[in-house]
Amino acid sequence: MSTPENDSEYLAIAEAVTQHADWKEALDSVVAIVRAEFIFDNLALYMAEEQTSNLTEIVYARAVGRGQSAGADAAWGAEIAGQVMEREEVVVHEPNHAGTAAASPKKRKKSDRLAEAYLLGVPIRTSVGIRGAVVFVRFGGPKYRIEHIQHARYIAAQFAGLFERKKLAEDICALEETRRLLALQDDFIATISHELRTPLGFIKGYSSTLLRQDTEWDEATRREFLTIIDEEADHLTTLIENVLESSRLQSHTLPMKFQPARLDIVIRDTATRAQARFKDMQVQFEFAVKPVIGIDNVRMAQVFENLFSNAAKYAPGASITISLTEISGYYQIRFADTGPGIAPDHLNNLFKRFFRVPGQGGTGSGLGLFICEKIINAHGGRISVESQPGRGTTFLIDIPVDSSKQPEGD
Repeated sequence: MSTPENDSEYLAIAEAVTQHADWKEALDSVVAIVRAEFIFDNLALYMAEEQTSNLTEIVYARAVGRGQSAGADAAWGAEIAGQVMEREEVVVHEPNHAGTAAASPKKRKKSDRLAEAYLLGVPIRTSVGIRGAVVFVRFGGPKYRIEHIQHARYIAAQFAGLFERKKLAEDICALEETRRLLALQDDFIATISHELRTPLGFIKGYSSTLLRQDTEWDEATRREFLTIIDEEADHLTTLIENVLESSRLQSHTLPMKFQPARLDIVIRDTATRAQARFKDMQVQFEFAVKPVIGIDNVRMAQVFENLFSNAAKYAPGASITISLTEISGYYQIRFADTGPGIAPDHLNNLFKRFFRVPGQGGTGSGLGLFICEKIINAHGGRISVESQPGRGTTFLIDIPVDSSKQPEGD
């Protein structure tokens, strides 16, 4: 039998294995190439579990010949595959009546041929030992000769290389994901540490100042310092709550309670509370619909509270227009302000955890819009932003009209 270096078929097999990114596509190509020279009806590929030598179910199987309608266990050679793994060698199985049956193959019925399975099992050897077996099945013969077995060994070796590369790619992906998660964890720790230091620094500084024994403070100054301490304590509490809530939202462990509600009323009630808090806030409503849909009232109100709070911080005095319409199976909410707007470079990062637009005034943890996005996503919806410097900012929220698409309440 010719060597792989001199045999065009072997070269084609090697190229098929290396050129396909998807391992199943590579195997399909190999089967098509091999079938032209190495006759078989069925091919089955078994792989062992990662930490043991126990065979898993078939990871790949093709019926290309007379066995396409066969349902017997012999059609896929599970027993032979087990013997290959146990013996760690090639296993050949022929029917007991092979001599008689092979004498007149044209006279045998298809059912007779399917009962006469000639099986060839070859181990798949990798750098860590035998990790599986490939089984070739011929119904009604012919017998496997030495050159057939050598051919099958070469195919099995190519399969072994394919799965080694597949395992290496999976390991690299796992390492990259681990590295990414570690980087996110480091960034999270660094960011939250910085955010916590700010209110703690104010609280510590002003409380230490009030406790000094060498200075007397008048009542107005004492009240100013205590007010700052109280505000920073509230800021610290809000920050901690937002961090915990954002973590639960990210891990999908924050309970959501969905029930029918008027979306327009939720928006109006939230706006009323916001205007009581921010006295100069001007809000206009343009509601074309008044939908009743399944939402979590508290969480949805939280979304609008965050948007109102952001508008008060970063677009103080600007008017706000909220519209509600139905578009392409969604109720769309447009929350538009006439503030200074946001530079295009920052829009893609706006919903990221802890992101704050550089150069903007006001205090905040950078968690508000992150939480908004997670809440809207939990409702089966989406949130996006449009903005131009000097022309204001518009947040668009789309909630599915069909409430059955939304998750059920806990």
